[in-house]
This record gives sequence, structure tokens and C-alpha cells, in this order.
Amino acid sequence: MNYLSVELLSKSYAEKVLFKEISFGIDYGQKVAIVAKNGSGKSSLLNCLTGKDVADKGQITFRNDLRVGYLHQEQDYNPEATIIDTVYDSESEMLQLLRDYRDSLINGDADNRMEELTGRITELGGWDMDSLIQEVLSKLQLHDMHQKVGMLSGGQKRRLALAKVIIEQPQLLILDEPTNHLDVEMIEWLEEYLAQNHITLLMVTHDRYFLERVCNEIMELDGGNLYRYKGNYSYYLEKREERQANQQATIDKAKNLFSKELEWMRRQPKARSTKAKSRIDAFYDTKEVATQKIDHSKVEIQVQMERMGNKILEFHHVSKAFGEKKILSDWSYLFKRKERVGLVGANGAGKTTLLNLITENLAPDSGKIITGETIVYGYYNQKGLELKEDKRVIDVIRDIAEYLPIGGGKKLTAVQLLEKFLFAPSAHYQYVSTLSGGERKRLYLITILMKNPNFLILDEPTNDLDIFTLQVLEDYLLSFEGCLIVVSHDRYFMDKLVDHIFVLNGDGTITDILGNYGEYRVYRTEQEKERKSQKQKVETPILVTSSDKPKNKPSFKEKQEFEKLDAEIPELETKRVELSQKLSQSGLSQQELERISSEITQLTTQIDAKSLRWMELAELME
Repeated sequence: MNYLSVELLSKSYAEKVLFKEISFGIDYGQKVAIVAKNGSGKSSLLNCLTGKDVADKGQITFRNDLRVGYLHQEQDYNPEATIIDTVYDSESEMLQLLRDYRDSLINGDADNRMEELTGRITELGGWDMDSLIQEVLSKLQLHDMHQKVGMLSGGQKRRLALAKVIIEQPQLLILDEPTNHLDVEMIEWLEEYLAQNHITLLMVTHDRYFLERVCNEIMELDGGNLYRYKGNYSYYLEKREERQANQQATIDKAKNLFSKELEWMRRQPKARSTKAKSRIDAFYDTKEVATQKIDHSKVEIQVQMERMGNKILEFHHVSKAFGEKKILSDWSYLFKRKERVGLVGANGAGKTTLLNLITENLAPDSGKIITGETIVYGYYNQKGLELKEDKRVIDVIRDIAEYLPIGGGKKLTAVQLLEKFLFAPSAHYQYVSTLSGGERKRLYLITILMKNPNFLILDEPTNDLDIFTLQVLEDYLLSFEGCLIVVSHDRYFMDKLVDHIFVLNGDGTITDILGNYGEYRVYRTEQEKERKSQKQKVETPILVTSSDKPKNKPSFKEKQEFEKLDAEIPELETKRVELSQKLSQSGLSQQELERISSEITQLTTQIDAKSLRWMELAELME
């Protein structure tokens, strides 16, 4: 079933062509990701699809009455509204009914009004959505549903926007960087949620594990063209390399033919035959292919690191708290040369506070922090560089230095440095206000590395950077001879770069785990199992033997109930199996799919409740 068709779509800004006559479609159940270098038009394409921007030409067609949900990069909610009010503020009939039901409860409306709402919600299966609201807000750590939106942080507003678009359950989800501002637990939950077969998805993301595990098609915007790959991220990487090799071979062949045909063109008289005319037309076609250029440019990071002495960074019995909230409690640690640490912990555990202690932007409550005399920090933080919108890109760099030493007595000018970071000469005199989010982050990265740091601190460096820049940044950091601390929710990035993990436990203690993020996940799983085991031990009641307490005999009514359940449960199980088989049939409409899914959910709830009661009665029957 086709949900979206895009035909011959084009978009340019002045001389910059973002995409030219691209076409694609999205069908029910497809999970498609768009990848491209920063500034290539990913967000612009999404904006054109959702009506935030207008394409220069082409046609966009959605299936009639299709419900589309779009996660924007920016949100505009009423700051005086609460979280739950914002969730209920929707065109969805179900959410409007649930809002009215809540308001009726609060206002003490007449019984007939409550009965009417209850009946309608039950008829539409709305109580499942009420459960979904609770689950999504809980998973995205929006626990205080009555908190005003104006009091939320930028990350919380972003999570609210994601919660809202999931809860509305659109038939087509369009998500722009959905993993930004999510911690790892949230990302893994979202990954599992979006992987469900019935969800249709179009998204832009830099999270490579997400691309690998969720998507079944990758579309790459490159040089204004769109290339499609039916497979996950690994398949895309393999086929992209093949495509570029084939393109280069075609261009090389055309160049050889072009040089021969050019000589023929120069020898031809002005009066030409019809046969010559067709050869002339072929010449111009060959010329177009031969003059194509494949963009092999990539970010190059070559900077000289300041010399590092023996003393690096030392924490001696350091404590830090904000009121009752402990961040560090009598913590000591001596950093060593080439230390590569990943920093993880729940939101609010104190990751940013620890980084501010290291960089002396914050003082400890007690203890000492000693930094070696030769240490030069490079701190890439979430706030980024405060750039003046009316400043030109080249001037941002020149304000720091005209030249950057790169070793061997060589230097890079500001212009050369910008080109190595994929800022074309035409972009050097652009105003900062015209840069995309990823281009701003790339510019910020230049300003950090220009200081020749030997101790790099990267706080969420992967947000807004494209996959291609991330790959080069990873290669640079792997060869970096200094110390490295990384705070990132990008699991791929952490797995590749860190040697051990500091886990901020939220109670002032830090657990040091040897290994990368994969080892940390194993540790966390084991800890969770242990917690559950301890909880079960505490909650398990002391068993009373038959000699201590006489066993209750079932009443006649309980025997009847047991026999009735014994017959009902198999019937419900059979019905659920039949519906599941019907759900897998092809040719079902969206309405039929939704109705069957709703019936299966209701049946599962009934079976669970009846099975639990059957087990209670079965104990009496023994």
C-alpha cells in the first residue's frame, strides 16, 4: 500500500542545488532513512514533504486521509500549558475523548456525560491509548505530567515533541534526528518501538546502530541526486562503495571518448549532414558525463598536539553536591597518558558537573583537583560556540588565529583549514546565520582543535554531525595521542573510542568499568538481574505449610467459576490465533489492520486476567 509518492522534486537556494528531480515512494511498513553530508538538504527535503517549505518544482502526493506525524528540530508549544495538556492538544479524536473524560472527572460532570464518554472510548479501544500515554511519558522521563512547558529544558521539550508524535499514532512517521537529547535507555526503547512491523517510517538520523537495526532502506542525497539502497546500514556502505567505483569507471570511459570526439568536432565544416547532427548530439551527451565530478572530499583533521608532561589530572578526595543531590562523594582518581574514558549516567547524575570540575568552571565542595602545567583542554560542549549571526565564517576562524601549526614546521591558513573541513571557498564569506545545524557544529569543532589541545573533552559531539564527518572524527580520535573524555549517547561512537567507562551512579559514587560501551551494557544487564533477584527475595512471603495452617476448601461458586474459566481460556486462545493469522494476510486495508490489532490487544488482556484468576482458583482445587 503506497503512502507517499515524490516525483521529480527539485530545490535550490541561489546557486546551491540541494536536490534535482528526485523521485521515490514509501509503502506501508517501510522504514526509510535519509543520509547525506551536512548542508546537502536532508532537513530541507523533510520540510518540503511536510509543508514547512516549498519545492521549486515537482509533485508530492500522500494517500488520501493518511495521518502523518512529523518530529521537527524546533518546537513551538504554549509555555503555560502542562505536559499532559500539550499531549492532549491534538486533532486525534481519541486524545480529545480522553481529554474530555479527564476534564469530566475533575469537574464532576453528570453521570450520563461520563457514561457517554466511557462508552465511546471503550468502543474505539481508547483505554489502550491511555496506557500508551503513561508508558511513553515514563520511558522518556517526563514524569511530572502537570509541569508547565515553559519550565522544561530544551532536551525535555524535544522529548515531549517525540512523545506527542508517538502517542498520536500516525500512519506515517517523519522524524528529524529522533535520538537527539535521549539517553541510551530511551534510545534503545525507541529503537524497539519503531522496529515494529506495522510502523511506517521516514527519518533523518546519524545513529548508526539505529540505521542498522531499524531501517530496511537507506536513501542518500549526494550531489543533488538521490540513491536508494534496499537494506540496512551495512548493506548501504557496501553498495555505496560499488556505486562510486562504477560511476568513476563510467566517467573515465566517457573522458576517453570525449577527447576523440572533440577532435572530430574541431575538424567538421560548418555545414553538417543529418548523420553528423546525431553524432554532435551524442558528443554533448558524452561531454556531460565526462565533466561530472564525484565528490570524494572529506573532512581532514590534522592538528599538532601540545606536548604533555608526566602530571595529567588528579582528583584527591573530591566531593560535590547541590543541596541533597550528591554528584561526587570523596572521589579520587589519577588520569594517565592516553586515557580514553566514556562517561555515562542517567540525566541529572552529574556528567556535565564533572566536566565543569575538570575544566575549573566549577569548584569542588571539598578535596583537590590538580591539573598538570602542560595540559591544554579542548572542551566541546553541548551549548556550542556563541557565534554572532552577522559574522562571516572566515572571520570566526581568523579571530582565533591566522595560522594553525600541523607539525613538521608546516602551517595551515584559515582558508586552507576551512577547506579541509568541507567549507567550499564560496562558503567562507557566508554569514553564520545561513549555516545548517551540522555546519555550525563543524565550525565549532575547528575552533576547538585550533587550540592544539592534548586533553579533549567531548560532550555529545555527535549531535547534528553527519555520518561522514563522524567517521573522520573517529579516525582522528583513534590516532589522538592525548587524553580523551567522551559523553555520548551514540553507542557506535563510544564502542569505537573508549577503553573504560565511568558510570555516575547518581549517589556520589562512580563505578569504573574496563571496556567499551558493549561491556557496560553487559554490566548493566547483570546489575538489573541482581536487583530483580534481591527484590523477589524481599517480596517473597514466608510459606505456611499445611501443618501450620488448615487449607481453605473451594466453595461451590468458586468450583463453577474454575470450570467456566477452564473452558473459556482455550476458546479465547483459539480466537487470538485466528486473528493473528488473519493479520498476516496481504491485501488488508489500514482500517482492517488497526481493527484486528485492537481486537488482539483486547483478547490478550482478557486472557491474561482470566489466566491469573484460573491459577488462583487452581491452588484451591488441589
